[in-house]
Amino acid sequence: MTTEHPRWFKSSYSSNGGNCVEVAVNLADSFGTVPIRDSKTPSGPMLSLPADAFAAFVSGVKGGSFDIV
Repeated sequence: MTTEHPRWFKSSYSSNGGNCVEVAVNLADSFGTVPIRDSKTPSGPMLSLPADAFAAFVSGVKGGSFDIV
């Protein structure tokens, strides 16, 4: 059993405006999930996505699938 803890980070694109999320991708390999939380409330609730779903989301963002035209 692993006791690895999340290592939270914000995107380098966050302009410190307070509307940020943090992710802990270090747990993807060991647990198969990527926890996500609101950076303003680190002790609040977190959402855990399956690692493959998070990877698909990131790929979609990078590919422009969510751009507003």
